[in-house]
Amino acid sequence: MLMTRWDRPFSDVWSEMNRLHQQMNQLFDRFGFGGERFGDGTWPALAVSYPALNVWEDAECVFAEAELPGMELSDLEIYVTGGNQLTIKGERKAPSFEKATWHRQERGFGQFTRVITLPIDVNEDKVTAEFSHGVLTITMPKSEKARPKKITVKAE
Repeated sequence: MLMTRWDRPFSDVWSEMNRLHQQMNQLFDRFGFGGERFGDGTWPALAVSYPALNVWEDAECVFAEAELPGMELSDLEIYVTGGNQLTIKGERKAPSFEKATWHRQERGFGQFTRVITLPIDVNEDKVTAEFSHGVLTITMPKSEKARPKKITVKAE
């Protein structure tokens, strides 16, 4: 096993990652895998990636937006539990091509579950979701107890 001393704490991390990637490809070549290289897209994607997710809030609501290209609404389940836990479950189905020769497969397929803790409690009964052009948008009104309350200060 090749070991490299890491004595450059402020060096470019990405160049180090590229060097490790090249070493992995050399190992695959050495053991007879030929053109099938690690991370070059010729092997099937090894895992389903979680959908990219943005979460933000305004004075009234917490919003979550997930990128789910190629998915159908029937492939999704959304839950809010405990007032502050959002769960998005789904399945990205693999395309079926009979007698096809794959040249590149980078997209992940299969089931996924994404669970996040929201920054504030929301009203579970008023949560809505929309799915358009591969983007899921979830609108979660804040619970009354989570909304800031203005306190009037009396002067004597």
